[in-house]
Amino acid sequence: MKVLIAPDSFKDCLEAAEVARYLGEGIHRVMPEAKITSIPVADGGEGFVQTMLSAMGGEKITLNVLDPLMREVKAFYGILPGGTAVIEMAAASGIEHLTREERNPLITTTIGTGQLMLNAMERGCRKIIIGIGGSATNDGGTGMAKALGYRFLDKKGNEVPPGGGSLGEIVEIDYSKIDPLVGETAVWVACDVNNPLTGPQGASAVYGPQKGATAEVVDELDANLAYLAVLIKKYLNVDVMRLAGGGAAGGLGAGLVAFAGGRLQAGFDIVKEQTGLEDAVTKADIVLTGEGKMDGQTKQGKTPWGVAQLAKKHGKPLFAFAGFLGEGYRELYDEGFTSIFALPNGPATLDACISNAPELLADSAEQVFRVLKYSTK
Repeated sequence: MKVLIAPDSFKDCLEAAEVARYLGEGIHRVMPEAKITSIPVADGGEGFVQTMLSAMGGEKITLNVLDPLMREVKAFYGILPGGTAVIEMAAASGIEHLTREERNPLITTTIGTGQLMLNAMERGCRKIIIGIGGSATNDGGTGMAKALGYRFLDKKGNEVPPGGGSLGEIVEIDYSKIDPLVGETAVWVACDVNNPLTGPQGASAVYGPQKGATAEVVDELDANLAYLAVLIKKYLNVDVMRLAGGGAAGGLGAGLVAFAGGRLQAGFDIVKEQTGLEDAVTKADIVLTGEGKMDGQTKQGKTPWGVAQLAKKHGKPLFAFAGFLGEGYRELYDEGFTSIFALPNGPATLDACISNAPELLADSAEQVFRVLKYSTK
């Protein structure tokens, strides 16, 4: 049996390559003869840089930047053969840098992401592919823009503090001191969602709570992003209010388009082309995928949905594994998923599930393939 394992990461838990490894261990408990091909897939979040470097080769660059709370942190990006830089914003501005108690989208900033971008430009990279999943921020990309030379001024002419909570204080966007390298660099944004900047499906309402926002804070952040969009239209003549994907990473999607001339593209499509994923699907008998959480949002361009489209196209059974199945996950059965499995095997805390994730993944894969082995006799 030929098995393709193509998962995304489990946020705050395991990288995509680790998820693939543990699923493979469970399969080999039952079918040691199975031929397993693993293609860890990151559609813009954690693991995006390593996925691209593994597929194409290149160099990993490490440097110190500022994290979401303006603390110095060691981050990284990749430079592919030919000079294209590959960045994952989570390396500098990701939720992984914060404890649960530190999560506060009113003050977290994307400045470290901008520092990575600028460093790549200074090294001669004139094309940047940036993945924007896994953020801890809701600042509309203003922190990133500040690192590139933009200034966001209040009514007294002072720069406003970092974070989504200060956007309402901006009265002027000063772009007179942008680094000239910005205008010379093509920016492709690997985006795994289609959410607009604001509204019920916007950055604040959908993703704010997991970043530490209460219901009241969500309303404040949403209003601030809407106000930022008005300012962007006024000063930069770019309309980001209804931009599909503009709400990704707390509005960084919109910010990259407005402040860096970015072009949004499905992150999965970028990775699919570079890794040869579709060819691997055609050669497999069974395909496995997974992500930390799967629900109705999964079909808005998340990695498992992308894998499902390829499996459906080529008539391959697809089994998915998730730490948690949320509202609307049954809708995925119409999208190419054969079956979807939640990992917990009994009542457990989130911390326990995270700690036991390797064993839970292997056990779940073992259970599925025991059924498959019996059914194919």
